[in-house]
Amino acid sequence: MKKCILSLVVVAFSFVAFAQTELGIKGGLNFTFFKVNEGDFGTNPDIETGYYGGVFVDFSIDNGFHIQPELLYKGIGDFRFLNAPIYLKYDIYDTVHILVGPSLNYFFDFFSNKLKIRADLSLDYDFSSDLSIHMKYTIGFEELSPNVLFLGLGYRL
Repeated sequence: MKKCILSLVVVAFSFVAFAQTELGIKGGLNFTFFKVNEGDFGTNPDIETGYYGGVFVDFSIDNGFHIQPELLYKGIGDFRFLNAPIYLKYDIYDTVHILVGPSLNYFFDFFSNKLKIRADLSLDYDFSSDLSIHMKYTIGFEELSPNVLFLGLGYRL
């Protein structure tokens, strides 16, 4: 799995020489929503706050479309993992963008199931040509996979 994530990063950064690209860093807080079924007691949602940080590459394609892979390190309570989303990004306006795509997650220790695939939906707003704010919602497909809301800042280098 480590080789797979490393390969994705190498491929993403190799496109920098061939396309109009922007490199950047991002980070912020995440809010994880666990839903545990406790028999007769019903659903007990529990929220835990964490952090994330990492890098992104934005490849401009055409007519407001972009491909934006990211590599983020995340921490939620005792869990640490790598998140590698690959977004299709669309410019709604010059400063507002919507991103959607799959997300590969490698957990360093999460009930022995190290790789999880999730779906991400994100909105970005550019304050300036360098600074943006983003909000991302991640949906887990498995029973023990929580949903996560991310709020953070991005900075283009």
